[in-house]
Amino acid sequence: MKTLDLLAFGPTGWGDELAYGAAMTLVIAALGFAGGLVVGLPIAAARLSPNILLRAVSGIYVTVVRGVPELLVIYLLFFGGGQFYRHIANAMGYSGAVAADAFSAGVLAIILICAAYSAEVFRGAFQAIPKGQIEAANAFGMRHSTLFLRIKLPQMLRYALPSIANVWQLVLKDTALISVTGLVELMRTIDVAAGSTRSPFLFYMVAIVIFLFFTSVSNKVFESAERHFSRSVIGGYGK
Repeated sequence: MKTLDLLAFGPTGWGDELAYGAAMTLVIAALGFAGGLVVGLPIAAARLSPNILLRAVSGIYVTVVRGVPELLVIYLLFFGGGQFYRHIANAMGYSGAVAADAFSAGVLAIILICAAYSAEVFRGAFQAIPKGQIEAANAFGMRHSTLFLRIKLPQMLRYALPSIANVWQLVLKDTALISVTGLVELMRTIDVAAGSTRSPFLFYMVAIVIFLFFTSVSNKVFESAERHFSRSVIGGYGK
């Protein structure tokens, strides 16, 4: 079979399956990234909290998740998660079979990984905000909520965006590890196609091209976001 026939859409090619796998990869990455940012923000706040207990707990979480391989987190949630779910179900009086869902376990793993990295990004970005601006806002009697929304959050985003872009790239690549759960995403589809057609070089090259395409588009989006949040800075990207 010709190369183009292998990549064609329809019953004789793998184009449909590759498109579905690529879409599933983007869905997992987007959900995990968004969830990780939402979870990472309060963790960053806990890291900066004057409360010793909050700093200790958030610090342990960040250190553990960043210190172990991402694949181990996925294994723990997918293969070990079923046992944890069964304990919870038994405690609630439910004796039915409980299994870890590959999609849910994969998204949750990405969220936990992304949250640990983004929390450190947010923490550094908050610390980079000039203290004089916060002191001036307090001197004017600005409320804490207004101070956060008008001064801290916009400036934090400007400082954090370059590193957040790196976190997104990490998340995008980590989706490939979820193939170990059997979830049909891009890498799982590529592995099956490579084995079925005995054309591993072709399909792994296709995977490289697809991931590089995702990366290049993502870079353009984040560069645009950086220019947007830096447009008021003298000598910034808006120039």
